[in-house]
Amino acid sequence: MSQALTASALAARLHAHAPYSKFLVGAAIEDENGAIHTGCNIENATYGLTVCAERIAIFKAMSEGVRHFTRIAIAADTDTLTPPCGACRQILWEFAGDIEITLVNLKGQTETLRLSTLFPRAFDASFI
Repeated sequence: MSQALTASALAARLHAHAPYSKFLVGAAIEDENGAIHTGCNIENATYGLTVCAERIAIFKAMSEGVRHFTRIAIAADTDTLTPPCGACRQILWEFAGDIEITLVNLKGQTETLRLSTLFPRAFDASFI
């Protein structure tokens, strides 16, 4: 677990736009060169158009040419550490593979695991 990565996720959380749920989430994904790319959740009145912090972080990095990632930290203000949703798990699997994930909350609790633990038998291009 990287202190810089979790600190970046916690800081990104403060930029979230969550006027409906009040559920602020931050994510920080590290690329193979050690650069950190952040994202926060951005809600929309039509909930289906809301985008999660994890997807924003990875899409921002990819839009700047990054293609290889080593780990991601996800921060939320919850008593129980919050894992990525199903859509984010699919995006992470597609673009980052079996990445290391660190979950963190505002109380300083953390848990680190592999995406394959959260997303067994993931769907990918090998099925097409």
